[in-house]
Amino acid sequence: MTDPTLFSLAGRVAYLPGGYGDIGQALAWGLARAGASVAVSGRDAAKAQALAAALQAAGHEALGLAMDAHDVGSIRGAVDRVAQHFSHLDLLVNCVGIQREQRLADVSEEAFDEIVQVNLKAAMFVAQAAAVHQAAAVAAGRAPGRQVHLLSVRAQLGMRDRGYSAYCATKGALVMLIKQHAVELCAHGITVNGVAPTVVRGEMARHWLANPEVHARLMQRIPLGRVAEPEDLVGPVLFFCSPSAAFVTGQVLYLDGGLTATQ
Repeated sequence: MTDPTLFSLAGRVAYLPGGYGDIGQALAWGLARAGASVAVSGRDAAKAQALAAALQAAGHEALGLAMDAHDVGSIRGAVDRVAQHFSHLDLLVNCVGIQREQRLADVSEEAFDEIVQVNLKAAMFVAQAAAVHQAAAVAAGRAPGRQVHLLSVRAQLGMRDRGYSAYCATKGALVMLIKQHAVELCAHGITVNGVAPTVVRGEMARHWLANPEVHARLMQRIPLGRVAEPEDLVGPVLFFCSPSAAFVTGQVLYLDGGLTATQ
């Protein structure tokens, strides 16, 4: 008989910066249904608060707040507020990420710097701020925390015929940030992992999927013959956050329908 506690998040507090998008919403509901209290943040405080209100209406503990991934002070302040509101912080699920497509010849310093700031620097400092509270929780006798970052198959693969220099560079660098943070936080039992999907149906992929030619190429390249749904990310993230993944750290799980197995 399966041990029901292996995947339970009862009593855990999860923070999802950037968590009100298509993927973030699916993850927020998944974490809440597994028993976690959930905090969601982003630049649009109203969207974060609306998702928190929906979670609360369904009987879950939730908090929505503002956080600007362009500002380290805002990042640290939001993490501190989550920990203060719930009295501790256990789980970080970093959903922050942007893309501004520019071909190599056209890449601007401003666009490159912004993508580095949001996709990489923000990940660094939200992880740092969360680790402070997670280590304190361990010292107080709580179970070790978990950190999970959302990446992309572009952490491993370049994008042919598209302008993805900054995006691919930041996602690849995030893989190494995960590995480094994993080994540094082992002293506290805190694990750090990543999930890297291919195209996920939602607002960011809408222009791709609406183009019949691009859609057909995607279906040909992905062995399972479809793009990911936001719900496809829920199980892997819950696994990394759960007691069942206590001995898994420094890893990236590619959720790509077999794409990276064929490239």
